[in-house]
Amino acid sequence: MTARQAVVRPAGTGTGAAVVEFTNVSGRTCVLKGHPTVAGAGNGSPEMNVPLTVKPTGAASSVTVAPGGKAWVKLTFVQVQGEGDGYCVSGSAPVLYPTMVVQLPSSGAHQVALDDGQFAECDDTVTVTAVTAIEPS
Repeated sequence: MTARQAVVRPAGTGTGAAVVEFTNVSGRTCVLKGHPTVAGAGNGSPEMNVPLTVKPTGAASSVTVAPGGKAWVKLTFVQVQGEGDGYCVSGSAPVLYPTMVVQLPSSGAHQVALDDGQFAECDDTVTVTAVTAIEPS
């Protein structure tokens, strides 16, 4: 599983949005469906996970993933604003997570880091797409 900053994301200085890629590493086809749960996490510290409030978007449909095949979800965060440490429009403090734990229904939980930094977000809230066979931008 890998994650990269999305091309299309809200304006600001935080992560904004990330695309998470799942690869079927098993020897058999699997079927994924639904919206993930997401938690902020420190490296190697699953007991310290902070579940984020998930706002699902888009209809969920079954995605068949062959061995070696891929599926994706897009996570859009409440964006950090400003320079330096930044600020949250809500008045809460911005939070940095080295990794996120993303769990798809019937697929287990997977810890993932961004390929170019940390996840920065406000308000511990994330909007998530349903799993898709088409890579989001």
